[in-house]
Amino acid sequence: MGTSEKVPKLRLNSGHGMPLVGMGTAEFPPVPEKMKSAYLDAIAVGYRHFDTASLYKSEEPLGEAIKLGLIGSRHELFVTSKLWCNENHPEMVLPSIKNSLRNLKTEYLDLFLIHMPMSAKPGPHSFPIKRDDVVPLNLKGVWEAMEDCQNQGLTKAIAVSNFTTKKLEQLLALAKIPPAVNQVKMNPTWQQQKLKEYCARKGIGITAYSPLGGGKATFLRIQFSHQRCLKK
Repeated sequence: MGTSEKVPKLRLNSGHGMPLVGMGTAEFPPVPEKMKSAYLDAIAVGYRHFDTASLYKSEEPLGEAIKLGLIGSRHELFVTSKLWCNENHPEMVLPSIKNSLRNLKTEYLDLFLIHMPMSAKPGPHSFPIKRDDVVPLNLKGVWEAMEDCQNQGLTKAIAVSNFTTKKLEQLLALAKIPPAVNQVKMNPTWQQQKLKEYCARKGIGITAYSPLGGGKATFLRIQFSHQRCLKK
């Protein structure tokens, strides 16, 4: 990739620039030393945009890698983290972001997301969420707490993930600060055209996760099968 200066940025509605290429940090099960090594390699080749979450258990190894990576300034980085469903309650938003900041060893996030438009009973992180653990989402209360995090300088911008156009409509009707980004699954076979057009009209940036289709992408399976046939 070369140096981080070569990576173009998307200007968010918050006024901040988000690098268009970033590294996702989800790995299940998490292996901290392996993860830290991967992040150090990414820093070495020029990555400065990292996407983490409390669910992933990648915040601490990422924080350690950033400390060891000899990055000149925090301003070179763009760090995203997310609020998981069991913390998706108004009174838990502030403790959650503060815990993420401690894990990452940083004073602020560049982007803080609601990970999913749903709430679960408070308790240990789990995925997938059990049906019996799902509780009503207080979207207004949670978003007000997210806005407080931005107003306190704990994050430069706030955003959402996995929101449909209907959920975004509900959020925009009550938000004082609109979401800067909607992070959704998007790839060549799942292009989310309607959602993209809606977000463009509303000034909401789009971040694509699993842009190559994820670990079980069809073209990867085809490639593997082809190579196996050649060996025969």
